[in-house]
Amino acid sequence: MSNAVNNGVWSGTWVAERLGVELVGDDTLTGMLGLALRRNPKRAHLLVSHVLGKHVPQSPSVVHGHGLALGQRVRALLGAEAAGAVVLGYAETATGLGHSVADGLGGAPYLHSTRRPVAGVATAGGFEESHSHATSHLLLPEDPALLVGDGPLVLVDDEFSTGNTVLNTVRDLHARYPRRRYVVVALVDMRSAADAGRLEDFAREIGARVDLVAAASGTVRLPDGVLEKGQALVAAHEASAEGLADSSPGERGTARPAPTGPHPDENPSHPVRVDLGWPQGLPDGGRHGFTQAHRERLDAALPGMGARLAEAIPEDASRVLVLGFEELMYAPLRLARELERLVPAEVRYSTTTRSPVLAVDDPGYAIRSRIVFPAHDDPADGPGERYAYNVAGAGFDAVVAVVDSVADTAALHAPDGLLATLAAHTPHVVLAVVPSYVPAPLYVPDLPEESPMLPEPLRGPAFSSYPPEEVGWLLQDLSDVTLEAPTEEREEAIQSGGAHYAESLPVEYQPSEQYQRLFHAALETSAARLAQAVGVVTETVIAERSPRPVLVSLARAGTPVGVLMRRWARYRHGLDLPHYAVSIVRGRGIDANALRWLAAHHDPRDVVFVDGWTGKGAITRELAVAIEEFEAAGGAAGFDPEIAVLADPGSCVRTYGTREDFLIPSACLNSTVSGLISRTVLRADLVGPDDFHGAKFYRELAGADVSVAFLDAVAARFDEVADAVAGAVKELLAADRTPTWEGWAAVERISEEYGIHDVNLVKPGVGETTRVLLRRVPWKILARAGAGADLDHVRLLAEQRGVPVEEVGELPYTCVGLIHPQYTRGATGADGRAVSV
Repeated sequence: MSNAVNNGVWSGTWVAERLGVELVGDDTLTGMLGLALRRNPKRAHLLVSHVLGKHVPQSPSVVHGHGLALGQRVRALLGAEAAGAVVLGYAETATGLGHSVADGLGGAPYLHSTRRPVAGVATAGGFEESHSHATSHLLLPEDPALLVGDGPLVLVDDEFSTGNTVLNTVRDLHARYPRRRYVVVALVDMRSAADAGRLEDFAREIGARVDLVAAASGTVRLPDGVLEKGQALVAAHEASAEGLADSSPGERGTARPAPTGPHPDENPSHPVRVDLGWPQGLPDGGRHGFTQAHRERLDAALPGMGARLAEAIPEDASRVLVLGFEELMYAPLRLARELERLVPAEVRYSTTTRSPVLAVDDPGYAIRSRIVFPAHDDPADGPGERYAYNVAGAGFDAVVAVVDSVADTAALHAPDGLLATLAAHTPHVVLAVVPSYVPAPLYVPDLPEESPMLPEPLRGPAFSSYPPEEVGWLLQDLSDVTLEAPTEEREEAIQSGGAHYAESLPVEYQPSEQYQRLFHAALETSAARLAQAVGVVTETVIAERSPRPVLVSLARAGTPVGVLMRRWARYRHGLDLPHYAVSIVRGRGIDANALRWLAAHHDPRDVVFVDGWTGKGAITRELAVAIEEFEAAGGAAGFDPEIAVLADPGSCVRTYGTREDFLIPSACLNSTVSGLISRTVLRADLVGPDDFHGAKFYRELAGADVSVAFLDAVAARFDEVADAVAGAVKELLAADRTPTWEGWAAVERISEEYGIHDVNLVKPGVGETTRVLLRRVPWKILARAGAGADLDHVRLLAEQRGVPVEEVGELPYTCVGLIHPQYTRGATGADGRAVSV
């Protein structure tokens, strides 16, 4: 199926004999093209390219090589003008070809038309493709200046048949962005003499030069009445039993058997998902423009991405297909080219398509088989069928399906979806999701002219041990300021009203070897449970809050959770979500300057605030009040104050991963599990009215840092919990999750029962209790009777600090930490011993 000639039979013979269609040209033309019949009322025949990588699987080096060669010819034609050229490809079939031509031109800026509207992106042009079943083309460059200028515009299509599409394009663009020169590029030029004359006349009309470059040329001779004859032939063929084989779901037009039996290590109903490690912010193609800088980033990342794909291919595979997705042609092509270099198997490349074509299992016909499946990218023109040709029956041992994240939907994974349909024809299916690039900023705020300029977020490694793409800190660096004070001094100042807890920092607790062993044991035990909670809360956010949320974690306990949610979104959906960390201070509210920065760069409606867990819900209430005050003071509207948390034992929010009160190991430590960042600081002499809140970066603790190790340990369990997450989310979305605030009621009761009379000194939950032991002066710990390993680290810390642990029968939390009331230095614990650090 990889050549236009099979066993001496040209793949256009079947159509030519039945309809009298003639392909006139040299051997180059017939070697590149076959014929098939469209299921289309506008045109009977389809020229099927064997080097385009759309309908016929082909070697990726051959596909890319044809585009490169055309680009190099254009470069030679343009000479010095090539430096100012811009390349425009046509959706859907020529998006990858156009990109390859841009490569051959020496890295020219590239844009392709699209049939996918993108909210928030202005249309820079559009045109119609008269013979196509899906006609409307949109031009959506991120930078409208891409189409402005006097340099040559190079228009690339797979075939140049009548010239109507090119005429429509140039007419539209020349009216908006006139220029002196156009170059039309195609694999094959099939125009008649009359059509060639029309293009020349049009060039004279607009006063521009129009050149044409093609790999081969010829004409198609069509007899009278060919459209009606073709439609009748398609109808008759589809109605008859001849050439049809419904032996497996989604298959039409092939009687050849698929490979039998799954790979020993693979369940074909569950594809292997590979995280490509696609570079953050790199466009997935040319829908919004692709520059030389983008090309260099892609080239640098391809070896690593190809290696990850190669690891997912069975060692005994002899024939592998990389299957792209409609307009997403170039990224899968380049990935296939890398895979071709890395694995011993024969690698082929093609893509799915919207084009309905009759399949006939005959060596003289170009489309031997057809796979049918529902559209899975929520297309603007509504649901419908999509197709993959010459895949069924082709003997592929593995198929790598590459889609963008917009298309990674429930329909893709449905029993009749593409992945399940592929599994009926190959023993090994791999899924790779490329993040769908969305130009930024999509949201343009209406900011007052006097708004102060705010700095860009701090990022690692200059600030924090997290990789720079994991989180941006909307904080100022106070690392050079001495802010630490002994715990007893801080507690006395806080309780006496002499200072706020955010005006100083506790001395960083350095864990003993025994405590470190407890941390690692707890992480090993709870990693899968954590991974499931991460998956559940992330899926809930995407389903209910925003399909492309902007994660804003509350520093610092929320930050590891925000990073994990970002990793899940990338793992499961291929989404490259923005993630920031901001400061919120009890009694002082959220950092208003951070909110202003967010509103200047993102739509507030997409912002989702993230925290680790809820205790009694104080921060939940604090955030709601702070957002209300921010808007009342003239700040941007649209921020949703509801927090998404990993664990909600206090029943304070609707968006959570679990309501169980269990050990989240990141609560066991301080900065060494949070990117080496301190608690946030808000002090008038350090933080001005136009500053972000502050924090310190403890670079000196790098030897004890487990921040990334914690994240990696949890993310490594994503595959293991994927099915459980799907089930849990389905139940959760159908459940009543109205907060009951039972945690707040329990705290009020405990405060009175123990004579504390201040809910701020009652810290419920495993996480909050740990914080009490690490940072405050604890009085006693209440532990639910029968609580097991989740409290091992609490018991150890309590023993080290001489704090009694009291078991309680009826307790809504696993444990509760009580801060010593009316603290003064020298106070004793409940057992009469001095309270010391």
